[in-house]
Amino acid sequence: MRDLDDHPRPGNELNAMFAALRRWLSRTPDARDDDIPAALWARVEAGLPCLHGLPAETRARLRDLARRFLAEKEFHGARGMVLSDEIMLSIALQACLPILRVGLEGYRHWVGIVVYPGDFVVDREVMDEDGVVHNDHHTLLGEAWDGGPVIVSWAPAGGPAGVNVVIHEFAHTLDMLNGAADGFPPLPADMNRHAWAQAFEAAYEDLCARVDHGMPTVLDPYASEHPAEFFAVASEAFFERPDALRDTYPAVYAQLGALFGVDPSSSSVASTTP
Repeated sequence: MRDLDDHPRPGNELNAMFAALRRWLSRTPDARDDDIPAALWARVEAGLPCLHGLPAETRARLRDLARRFLAEKEFHGARGMVLSDEIMLSIALQACLPILRVGLEGYRHWVGIVVYPGDFVVDREVMDEDGVVHNDHHTLLGEAWDGGPVIVSWAPAGGPAGVNVVIHEFAHTLDMLNGAADGFPPLPADMNRHAWAQAFEAAYEDLCARVDHGMPTVLDPYASEHPAEFFAVASEAFFERPDALRDTYPAVYAQLGALFGVDPSSSSVASTTP
């Protein structure tokens, strides 16, 4: 969840959502690049800095995943938002970054995507230590539900550095593939669960200590709220600020690289440039 407060579930504002058309999509898994106009690919990709460090072969796989993602998932605009082809393609490309290695199987457990034109307010009931129930209002940027939908606020280029609501929420959905979000998504067979746990636990403890003592942090302090949030925020940083994450938490960076099947750091790009 990428939020401005806590962990509620959206409510009444979902009444405004509606289905959007995907005019240029082929529903076959072997769709070609010309299903989506070249100018649209170029315009959308140019506006996503998180794609710029990806190798050419990875960009090609990402395009293929995005086409299939758009053909399989259902988009809905909330609060009167009209979803353009550009918005849907942008969301699809960002959403497919965490599944570059595992493929669309990583998102098999849900279908719907709800897009808000900005942050949204939800209500929930909270019981305090004395057993008294309070009605609280919370402002969210996004939320992923177990079984769907995935809810995101539309954030065009120019937002806070390193923040990517789409990657954050879709990392949560990947985390939920093996149960409740806990920062421990299902790993490919060649990855070591102990190594993952060791890397993430050490980094999470370090971040929490820094937040508790008011020290500067590379990751958004919100990552200290829960191991699931640490995983989602680290996933954002992996694609948005790869060098910073690699330099601060190299073991976490290595584990995410193995899970996502890519190394977007500048050193990787430099080593593959002719």
